[in-house]
Amino acid sequence: MKLMIASDLHGSAYCVKKLMDAYAAEKPEKLLLLGDLLYHGPRNALPRDYDCMAVAGMLNAVRENIIAVRGNCDCEVDQMVLEFPVLGDYALLEWEGLTLYATHGHVWNEDHLPPMARGTVLLNGHFHVPVCRDHDAYLYLNPGSTSIPKEGSVGSYMTLEGRTFTWKDLDGKAYKSHH
Repeated sequence: MKLMIASDLHGSAYCVKKLMDAYAAEKPEKLLLLGDLLYHGPRNALPRDYDCMAVAGMLNAVRENIIAVRGNCDCEVDQMVLEFPVLGDYALLEWEGLTLYATHGHVWNEDHLPPMARGTVLLNGHFHVPVCRDHDAYLYLNPGSTSIPKEGSVGSYMTLEGRTFTWKDLDGKAYKSHH
């Protein structure tokens, strides 16, 4: 089974179209979205082809396969146009023998750990930088930002197959993995 993980879409119709093309090519069982789906936020410049309603339409088209958590730029009005739950602060998933604690990262993150069991994989977005760090009690991963990458990174997403996490650019080209 394959899980696709993305974060920080920030309303970019251009980047979400590329993400949806990758989604069609990857054929994952689920798409896990780590927040900041529609709004760009006051600290970010407008992303390429900013169009919240177009993004909502693309995501709604695959709503049955989406698991989403709320980012710091997501709010109740977003739920009015998205046809899948987006306001949960975290999702706890058991995926092929791994425990995944998925949250945006503005509350729970490496510096402020959520209550989670030893061996859990902590998944964050929020920081817009792809990260993989092994800690003694948990693994910390960030897929980076789909639309507003920072610190020289590229627009990206991750996949999880078996126990391998793979970071890919929006054209589906792998550039990093963790086993």
